[in-house]
Amino acid sequence: MIHYFIGDLGHLFVITSFVAAIITAFAYFKSTTAHDLQSKDFWLLNGKISFYVHAIAVLGICIALYTIIAKHYFEYHYAYSYSDRKLQTYYLISTFWNGQEGSFLLWMFWHTIIGIVLIHTNKFWEGPVMTVFALVQAFLASMILGVVIPGFDVKIGSSPFILLREVMHDAPIFQTQPDFIPKDGNGLNPLLQNYWMVIHPPTLFLGFALTIVPFAFCMAGLWLKKYKDWVRPALPWALFGGAVLGLGILMGGYWAYETLNFGGYWNWDPVENAVYVPWLVLVAAIHTMITYRNSETALKASVILVIATFVLILYSTFLTRSGVLGEASVHSFTDLGLSGQLLVYMFFFLIAAVFLCVVRWKEIPSTKEEASIYSREFWIFIGATTLCLMGFQVIAGTSIPVMNKIMGLINVDSRLAPPADAIGYYSKFQIWFAIALGLLSAIGQFFWWKKIDADKLKKELTAPALITLIVFALIITTAKVYNAAYILLTLAGVFTIVANAKILGSLFKTSPGLSGGAIAHIGVGLMLIGVMFSAGYSKIVSLNNTGMLISKEFSEDFNRDNLLLFVHEPRTMWGYDIEYFGERLEPRYHSGYIRKSDVKETLDKDKVVAGQNIVVNDHNYKAGDTIEIRGENTFFEIELRKGGKKYTLYPRAQINQEMGGLLASPDIYRTVGADLYTHVSSVMNPSEEQEWSKLEEVNVKLSQDFFANDYVTILESVDRILEVEGVPLGKQDVAVKAKIRVQGEHGDYVAEPIFLIKDKLVGRIPYEIKDLGLRFSLLNIHPENGQFTVGINTRQKDWVVIKAMEKPYINILWIGTLVVMVGFGVAMTRRFREFRKMKEKGLE
Repeated sequence: MIHYFIGDLGHLFVITSFVAAIITAFAYFKSTTAHDLQSKDFWLLNGKISFYVHAIAVLGICIALYTIIAKHYFEYHYAYSYSDRKLQTYYLISTFWNGQEGSFLLWMFWHTIIGIVLIHTNKFWEGPVMTVFALVQAFLASMILGVVIPGFDVKIGSSPFILLREVMHDAPIFQTQPDFIPKDGNGLNPLLQNYWMVIHPPTLFLGFALTIVPFAFCMAGLWLKKYKDWVRPALPWALFGGAVLGLGILMGGYWAYETLNFGGYWNWDPVENAVYVPWLVLVAAIHTMITYRNSETALKASVILVIATFVLILYSTFLTRSGVLGEASVHSFTDLGLSGQLLVYMFFFLIAAVFLCVVRWKEIPSTKEEASIYSREFWIFIGATTLCLMGFQVIAGTSIPVMNKIMGLINVDSRLAPPADAIGYYSKFQIWFAIALGLLSAIGQFFWWKKIDADKLKKELTAPALITLIVFALIITTAKVYNAAYILLTLAGVFTIVANAKILGSLFKTSPGLSGGAIAHIGVGLMLIGVMFSAGYSKIVSLNNTGMLISKEFSEDFNRDNLLLFVHEPRTMWGYDIEYFGERLEPRYHSGYIRKSDVKETLDKDKVVAGQNIVVNDHNYKAGDTIEIRGENTFFEIELRKGGKKYTLYPRAQINQEMGGLLASPDIYRTVGADLYTHVSSVMNPSEEQEWSKLEEVNVKLSQDFFANDYVTILESVDRILEVEGVPLGKQDVAVKAKIRVQGEHGDYVAEPIFLIKDKLVGRIPYEIKDLGLRFSLLNIHPENGQFTVGINTRQKDWVVIKAMEKPYINILWIGTLVVMVGFGVAMTRRFREFRKMKEKGLE
């Protein structure tokens, strides 16, 4: 009964959080519109108490849901759908936000933390800001409310506490056993069992949550007619949000690079695009807000961009959770019936924000002076416009499925299709925007820090331009960069780095705290160069140079770009000797890999039995031990050798028919100059019948050497056994097991065929050594002369087909991203300190 109590308690917390959020919004609204101090303080106190009740309720929901997951209460649909008993604790934590309901809850959790901070850091803005904040929380809480309005058949939200039998009530098992509880759950998608998926979603959703703060301050400023004052408290939060959201996006890119096999870190998937666009607009908003803080221009642009950022976050939520991208993206959630609710959520804040803007627009201060081409305001405007155009190009293509839906509602058959080649479609536009952005990031900095004219600009740019041309010439000649777009991208990246390095040198001498922008722009320059090399000059190195097709069933490109490796038959690739060592399994609770030939499979795919003593990273398994493994994964050990040095790769593959068959994850060999990015393209089908040679019989004695397919082999022992898996033995039955050791190229293998007499009938259970393509049978026993007849069958050795790509200088990209984050951090720290000083002086 306690299991059901936790779910009921969790649902009570959901209802409490929803109601408390509405009360909070009402109380803070009343405090903002109150005319006397006593009434204002009364409503402020009520708003604060209500928000704390809301925060406690959100914490209660989190604890209840995680308890259900961690305690394996599989009677709940959420726990059954996304977890199982074998997941480690950190993956159980990631299960929390794997479903839609959990992701909304994670978003709410971050909002409560941010809301508490806002309540205690800015008393003047508390009322109006928290009104907006609480309204957003009410909408988010409604997403997990899971109630149906009687008489209207209207569902509000999807509850994470719904029981499995309520979702699958038509399933036959629940017809016969209404109280049926599964013994285990479906588990977490193996591709999501990655450490980046433990930290990437919380970071990304913190970035989502932070976008509400500048939006709330902007709405509060328009509401109270404090058109100028909202920028100062909003700017540090905007910087924080830009840094965290950018970091979350980059974490997702690195997860894709390590886990997926499309060969990169960014695939222009609609879900990726839906997060990328709000970040671009937020960065544009940050620049216009900084411009306003320094020169009191671009205030209207700041208002528009801050509102657009938040609305785009809501739009991205609709795209990824409404099911509208179901056929266009493999990463989107399925529709839980929340599409209409998500649209109401988005349009409520869009209409409210636009209405407030229209009403106040004429009153918002704006400069009437034309911005000179030699002013920083002009260059900031050009930069912000470029960022917005970058976002518009991406969101327009991503929204094609939405456009089709809209046209369908008015009975127009729209045949617009998303780009077939998404990478080519978006990249051909984005690369030119990136070039413009790089050049603007370089030139704009000189206008930012100095009053400048044409002559002074030439003087300032002369040295950076000369250094840029020298470095640029070295790069394109050494790396042989010939593509016109990539040449310009390289030029823009180098110029950005050199120009901002000069600015940074000047700032370090005078005002180090002002260096955040220069540092971030240097990071942008490094990223541009890293993208140019890793994406533009990535090349396939697993070329099939044998002159023979891998298979007639494969395409010409596949046969050309992939390498067929047989076990222990070395080939040459990328200047290395490359050798395939065979299939490997991963122990569930210990690091390292187990040779598949050293274990015997059981009826449970997640358990194997050690066929001999095995040592894996100093952990010992004895012969006969049951070993728990991650049965869905198979790893392929591939060794690279060059100049006496060795490096081992373990690309992963899993056969998952529900997700399209072979799912492959790469392994990466990293060097200073490049990454060798290797993944499996094709594997032997374990269910396919193998073609074995004609049986060869040899008579041997114990400890006698013989040859099996040119491998030195020895019959070590023949012992009676009392149990045979799957075969019940009677008192008159006899079973013996031979132990045959085979000396392979890189270690010994053990085969254990069984000879048995059951019910006076002779039976034989052969043993296969997969790596070597050998199968042994104990055919007969000759007690008169101490000999044993061993049967040997051979087949084609195990093989794997791999694809490997060289990613040159990709480390420049990762270093650039870290530098960008450092720049954001420096700028954010400075703004928070500035805000704190103003607060101490009573000016905030």
